Amino acid sequence: MKTRENNKFINMRAIRRKDQKEIMKKIKNEGHCPFCIENYKKYHKKPIIKEGSFWIITDNQWPYKNVKHQILAIYKYHIEHIKEMDPEAGKELFSLFKEVSKKRNIPGGCIAIRFGSSPIGNYGNSVKHLHAHLIEPDLESLSKSKNKKWKMKFGDAGINNK
Repeated sequence: MKTRENNKFINMRAIRRKDQKEIMKKIKNEGHCPFCIENYKKYHKKPIIKEGSFWIITDNQWPYKNVKHQILAIYKYHIEHIKEMDPEAGKELFSLFKEVSKKRNIPGGCIAIRFGSSPIGNYGNSVKHLHAHLIEPDLESLSKSKNKKWKMKFGDAGINNK
């Protein structure tokens, strides 16, 4: 049974924003996965853009800084690793991202999927439920920033679930 102290579905070390942290603390106390269908609408306030057989497509509730679009694809069944994914799910994911990219006229960007965990840490995901990101960085905003680069965290050798 999941405990309040150790919700295996949440990685608090990966939380980036204060408003996100408040919601994630609540989810951690509830002891369940926020991306599982039965819990999804309790916390995610952005509408579902599209739904396939394997994926729910929505805007990220807490997008990264300096992005124009950050679309989230959430696997409809609780899995944490791509090796558990239905082979047809990858095909559907790219088809859905293609449709959203065309509709929003996204000229370029990246697709990222972080998955799995380790006793040493995790791979940067705040929710341990397979999900993917379609991201278009805001190049105009970046051109005015000090760093001029957009980065996404991959890997955290800290202890899980803290």
